[in-house]
Amino acid sequence: MGMRLSTAAAGFLLLAGIGAAAAQDVVVIEPEQETVIREYVKKQPLASVKIPGVELNIGSTLPDTVELHEVPETKYSYVVVDNRTVVVDPGTRKIIKIIE
Repeated sequence: MGMRLSTAAAGFLLLAGIGAAAAQDVVVIEPEQETVIREYVKKQPLASVKIPGVELNIGSTLPDTVELHEVPETKYSYVVVDNRTVVVDPGTRKIIKIIE
């Protein structure tokens, strides 16, 4: 019984550590920045592109073949994929927000 408890506790700690590491990758856009981004992309619409093999999820990485468009006054870029505006960290090319 003691061995099972120890194994379960170790498994829990391992999963908790993975969750904490994943949480560190989350980028939070300040509300003021999000307002700037939403207003800019509304004024600067882009043609939608398709990216086969890439799921549109927070944290997904866009391939280098996708052209990113800078959002002035922010450190972010955007692109429209499958008619959804995707906010991207241009340094990592990871999706940080999907604007419906």
